[in-house]
Amino acid sequence: MSGEKFGAFIRARREAKEIGLREMAKMIGVSPTYVSKVERDEFPPPAEDKIRLIAGVIGCDVDELLARAGKVASDLSDIIKRNPVEVAALLRTTKGLTADELARLAREAQKAKDS
Repeated sequence: MSGEKFGAFIRARREAKEIGLREMAKMIGVSPTYVSKVERDEFPPPAEDKIRLIAGVIGCDVDELLARAGKVASDLSDIIKRNPVEVAALLRTTKGLTADELARLAREAQKAKDS
């Protein structure tokens, strides 16, 4: 994930998909002014529900977009709250792994969960 700010990332993806500001605003249920101010980082990133809608519009992974906004998906927050020590240990253990190694670890965890 690049260091590009949330608003600039949203604007670049929206423009790449040739979606107008007003069109996007209508699609996510906000005013064009609001979208403009978010894109210029004059307003903070919106709430999770709006970020999920934006991700769908611009074709971006929801978790990536939430991370760019400095947020964690509510389902992940719930998992962390239920098992804070174990989740913290797991995350610290994965520090330094590559994206491929993390994906492989996720597949193994899914297999363990399914069996």
